[in-house]
Amino acid sequence: MAVEGSDSGEEAEPRALAEPRATRRYAVAPGYRLNVRSGPGTRYPIVRVLQYGARVPINCQKPGETVTGPYGTSNLWDNIANGQFVSDAYVNTGSDGYVAVRCA
Repeated sequence: MAVEGSDSGEEAEPRALAEPRATRRYAVAPGYRLNVRSGPGTRYPIVRVLQYGARVPINCQKPGETVTGPYGTSNLWDNIANGQFVSDAYVNTGSDGYVAVRCA
């Protein structure tokens, strides 16, 4: 059996794929049906509306329009899916800053 980095000329056995990490989900403020927009601001079109009690993943975050909500005033917008953003002021992240990488 060859091991990685050996000079035996044999192919190394494939490594087991890493288990996918469970995506953390954050609660949207209670009592709100949150608008999901195509970009980081209220001038972007609404692409859908989240139901009461929704929990969202945060793939990345980016600065945009400043919004005041139940969790303060913030210019951060959370990317919850491809082309879908919600204001961080409505998401209970437990932080006033970034909790995910910046969106490209």
